[in-house]
Amino acid sequence: IDPQGEVKTLEFNCRMGDPETQPIMARIKSDFADIVEAAIDGRLDSVEIEWDRRTALGVVLAAEGYPEAPRKGDAITGLPANGNPGDGDVLVFHAGTTRRDGQVVSNGGRVLCVTALGDSVKIAQSRAYQAIEGIRFAGMQYRRDIGHRALNRKR
Repeated sequence: IDPQGEVKTLEFNCRMGDPETQPIMARIKSDFADIVEAAIDGRLDSVEIEWDRRTALGVVLAAEGYPEAPRKGDAITGLPANGNPGDGDVLVFHAGTTRRDGQVVSNGGRVLCVTALGDSVKIAQSRAYQAIEGIRFAGMQYRRDIGHRALNRKR
């Protein structure tokens, strides 16, 4: 939105891009495969999607050199043994990872997206950043201000 209040379109997303979609996926309680099958069969109007009412917030962990020349091959440690920490309030989505010699390593610019659910933006934000504290790979970088605008918004 420009200073005169005119809206300018930056992009149209017609695919499920990683960081935009992962918080939405975390909120879907229904079986996603059933939703996709209904869409393919042209009966999406008959599907009732069950949503988690909580706030979802995702923080991308990016490789050194991202976005111009992301470094690959850095070992990632601190990932939860079962793929996700806690009781489902935090999900770790893999975007730019691969396995090499039994180890998860970075393999692209946006390496992981730590997505958390909470009863408020503050709780979701806290859970996401708390989960990030345990994850490490060389050159790991991420924004530390995700959710700050929502927290600072005047009601």
